[in-house]
Amino acid sequence: MKKRWLLAAVVMAASIALLAACGSNSGSGANSSSSSSKTLNVAALEGGYGSAAWKAVVKDFEAANPGVKVKLTIDKKLESVVSPKMKAGDYPDVVHLATGRPDALTETMIKSKGMEDLSDVKDMTIPGEKKKVSDVLMPGFDGTLATEPYGDGKTYMMPMFYAPTGFFYNATLLKDNGWAVPKTMDELMALGKKAEAKGIALFTYPTTGYLDSMTYSLLADIGGKKYFNDAMGYNHDAWAGKEGTQYFNLVGNLVKQSAKTTVANANNENFRKNQQLILDNKAVFMPNGTWVTSEMKDAPRAKGFKWGFMAVPGVKADDQYAYTYFEQIWVPKKAKNKALAKKFIAFMYSDKATKDFLKGGAVQPVKDVTKQLDAEQKTFYSVYDNGAKVLVGSFQNAKAVEGVNMTDTLFGEITSVTNGTKSISQWQQDVVKAADQLRE
Repeated sequence: MKKRWLLAAVVMAASIALLAACGSNSGSGANSSSSSSKTLNVAALEGGYGSAAWKAVVKDFEAANPGVKVKLTIDKKLESVVSPKMKAGDYPDVVHLATGRPDALTETMIKSKGMEDLSDVKDMTIPGEKKKVSDVLMPGFDGTLATEPYGDGKTYMMPMFYAPTGFFYNATLLKDNGWAVPKTMDELMALGKKAEAKGIALFTYPTTGYLDSMTYSLLADIGGKKYFNDAMGYNHDAWAGKEGTQYFNLVGNLVKQSAKTTVANANNENFRKNQQLILDNKAVFMPNGTWVTSEMKDAPRAKGFKWGFMAVPGVKADDQYAYTYFEQIWVPKKAKNKALAKKFIAFMYSDKATKDFLKGGAVQPVKDVTKQLDAEQKTFYSVYDNGAKVLVGSFQNAKAVEGVNMTDTLFGEITSVTNGTKSISQWQQDVVKAADQLRE
């Protein structure tokens, strides 16, 4: 399961490189062609996209910057490699590691204010090109808590590989039955009645954790990005008010239409069984991310099966959001080569780096990247080209409160709503209580 450790995301993971530092006393800069050299320390996560792409990017960066040596170390457990060195005062210059991982190293750096301000990276000219980073960065990927964790307008983490989320389904199933792809929650529930008549469940989910992206998208659709940010900040009225009640009712009634085996298999051991329901035409829709196709590539499927993908249906047809998981790259405040580190990060958005990453299946958030994707990838990544709005970010960092976990309450309790052991209103009350405690 790749979600979050990605992009798992994720949540879906990426690649890790560690570059040890050795300074130059007589350097004439990163572009110097003299015999002196600089060594850049980079730490990146090896995940679902492998290590080959990172090695290619490093090679291209070195070629474009004579005199620079990038020492690359790749590991699937980046934290265990980097943390001991950092505690000893040996910091990498660049770290590619997203939030949302079990060891929470990135969150720790955020809380300790140990990251360098990268706001100026967006104004930098991409090495080897004439365009600035801000010219090529896709709209919607900056200016959020996922890149500006303190909400002060300063960027401390730059966005990397992204994976749109939404509802996956068998396009052939809908076509053969003459069912239109629903754009609103009302249309979705109406389709559920048609599916039920044919003995097919409307919905399933791999685990309750996969309902986070659906939740975020729906919250933004209900009240816009300001309301979404209020909810992510544990605002009482956001969860207890009219919009909050609308959210709980929409999701609560939807999960009650889940396949009967969903709850029993909604765990880390059996989640693929729920995903298989889509391939077997036993359920119509499930929330997921782009990694699911490779995860299920060898699974049996109904005759004529073809992956379909859509943004989460909204309250209004013309206002849908597609939440995206993406990974972050950042510079420790105690890094020795900050200027060169920023130049390396700017290079991540170059045409060469984008192509290198694409060969490994990792997609950078740069404009027109969908033109370089294969047909199946375009089905997923073109969701923003087709009108859906980009949504990123999640809950603000809050001081720990013993016994309180917002995501466990908000998403974990959905199992109880699905099987009817907890009412929708009880679920809402529990979430409001958790939000109040964390906010205080």
